[in-house]
Amino acid sequence: MEKRELICIGCPMGCPITVTMEDGKVADVTGNTCPRGKAYAEKEVTNPTRIVTSTVRVEGGDRGFVSVKTKEDIPKEKIFDCMKAINGVIVKAPVEIGDVVLEDAAGTGVSIVATKAAAAK
Repeated sequence: MEKRELICIGCPMGCPITVTMEDGKVADVTGNTCPRGKAYAEKEVTNPTRIVTSTVRVEGGDRGFVSVKTKEDIPKEKIFDCMKAINGVIVKAPVEIGDVVLEDAAGTGVSIVATKAAAAK
């Protein structure tokens, strides 16, 4: 039996959660004060995912960079591969919020989208 201690990020309360694992499966979750805590804990110990945020370079725009993020969460183990792919992206202005700047980042099936706009010069 394995126990993992987590701080929940499912809501602002930040509950300390203990997850008990047996044979690689969640056997018990304690410490959460809302259902989101249980769901967060189960996902975090079995299939951790993250939203990745960064910036990409803009050519011919009123700013040199725009902020970007993954459209959905990606497997935690793909973060560095995703960042490597993002670092190679250069977009041409204009860029609008929500524009896809990279499709299928690092083979995750998840797009990278702009979270800031850049007008053309």
